[in-house]
Amino acid sequence: MFALWYLTFAVDEIRKRLAWLFSSNKPAAQALDNKPANPAPAKESAPAPAPAPKPAAVPAPTPEPPKPAPVVAPKPTPVPVPAPAPVPPKEEAPAPKPKAEPAPAPVVTPPKPTSPAKPSSPPKQAHKMPIPLPKSLSEASTNGQNGNAANGSGPGSVDERVLGGQQAPEKVLPTPKDASNDFIKGETNAFIQSIKEAQQLGERKQDTMVDAAVLAKLEEGYAKLAASDSKSLLKKYLTKEVFDNLKNKVTPTFKSTLLDVIQSGLENHDSGVGIYAPDAESYTVFADLFDPIIEDYHGGFKKTDKHPASNFGDVATFGNVDPTNEYVISTRVRCGRSMQGYPFNPCLTEEQYKEMEGKVSSTLSGLEGELKGKFYPLTGMEKAVQQQLIDDHFLFKEGDRFLQAANACRFWPSGRGIYHNDAKTFLVWCNEEDHLRIISMQQGGDLGQIYKRLVTAVNEIEKRVPFSHDDRLGFLTFCPTNLGTTIRASVHIKVPKLASNKAKLEEVAAKYNLQVRGTRGEHTEAEGGVYDISNKRRMGLTEFDAVKEMYDGITELIKLEKSL
Repeated sequence: MFALWYLTFAVDEIRKRLAWLFSSNKPAAQALDNKPANPAPAKESAPAPAPAPKPAAVPAPTPEPPKPAPVVAPKPTPVPVPAPAPVPPKEEAPAPKPKAEPAPAPVVTPPKPTSPAKPSSPPKQAHKMPIPLPKSLSEASTNGQNGNAANGSGPGSVDERVLGGQQAPEKVLPTPKDASNDFIKGETNAFIQSIKEAQQLGERKQDTMVDAAVLAKLEEGYAKLAASDSKSLLKKYLTKEVFDNLKNKVTPTFKSTLLDVIQSGLENHDSGVGIYAPDAESYTVFADLFDPIIEDYHGGFKKTDKHPASNFGDVATFGNVDPTNEYVISTRVRCGRSMQGYPFNPCLTEEQYKEMEGKVSSTLSGLEGELKGKFYPLTGMEKAVQQQLIDDHFLFKEGDRFLQAANACRFWPSGRGIYHNDAKTFLVWCNEEDHLRIISMQQGGDLGQIYKRLVTAVNEIEKRVPFSHDDRLGFLTFCPTNLGTTIRASVHIKVPKLASNKAKLEEVAAKYNLQVRGTRGEHTEAEGGVYDISNKRRMGLTEFDAVKEMYDGITELIKLEKSL
């Protein structure tokens, strides 16, 4: 700021000096510009300027050509006192026209007494400057208009040049202005930049902050869960320490909070697991909660483990688990897939739902052979048709309280639909729990045929739609129970004897890593002694191994049922 004030002050002083020089109503006397006399008089020519200030002398002498130069030399001797006099003449050098040289002759002695008075005023004004001018101004080069090159090229101060008749070039004045402008611009830009940085910092802080209302809901929900008799994996692993560590975290892209992850389990204490991943980043941000649950559910898949590469194995390995059709009512093998570039259900917009539905519909319409079929949007589907498909286990149902609590049913039924082939042995669910559920199913227990159809379909779809995949977790899904292979091979099986001894049934199921539930899906009860039994593990093993666990387990259950 001092530099700016200094430049402004200097410019103001120069403007005052120039105003005095050019506003004077008294024309300066002719200066001794080029003295052709001998060297001796030349030296004394410096004092000669004393007569120059004479106001009236200029007009009269112009016509007289005589050379009074020698005469002038003696007279100036008394005038040496007003040494500053030479300065004004230099200043008015531009005023005299080409024939200004004879001017020295007219310099009459009478006016000399008056001349000292004039020069005396300029010096007073010169002394008014309290501080020296900036070096940039004092060093500026100027060309004298009276032809004296030495005056323009010398290192004289601005005062000497201005009072000596050399008008400073116009570029000298803009220099301080330009410097001031540059300074102001620099300060302005720096100020604006600091504001932007502050705003960005504020946005970053805001992005990583959890709303007070969300925190309050988290605290309340956690207190209720901790006091409940819930057997969920959420309650088991959400310790106070883990809760406090995660409650203020959000995912980078979609700003999902811990509440988005656990709210279904907080509202439904009867959940088996109780958590969902609102976006793929949740598996990393909330790893302190996801990792132990994944390890528990998937049979020891630790946070240091890495899921193996996809491998469907030899599809001809499996045969019919119930050739006589006495126990197995139907068999189904399905896998979940998330479309690359889209978040999971809670973070999807209605436009994204519709966009995904369009991509799935166009992709599936290109399937041929046994997989050829038709896509049916849920929007506009008659209730009777929809219910019939649900009863046939072809279509997902609306209103699942666990998914609703996890915000997975927004914009229903926009973007949802079902595709099935003509024989209804191959289906694709669009935007139910996962983006895609690819299903191969049919009556009876011919697991080999069903598995082969699924593998063919998955490979065909993946050629057209890229899937989300993680090097450590495998294929990514909304629910952590479906990670990895995402494969679920199941049968609807009737085992009335084992049904009467549920403990024995659960014991055998656990031995082969099987899950037992009702025929209408997760969180439902068995009807008429018919259970839905499937492989439980999906991580840390290949697709082939996951299906084989189910195959071996069902074979053992049938053997046990026969023995009872």
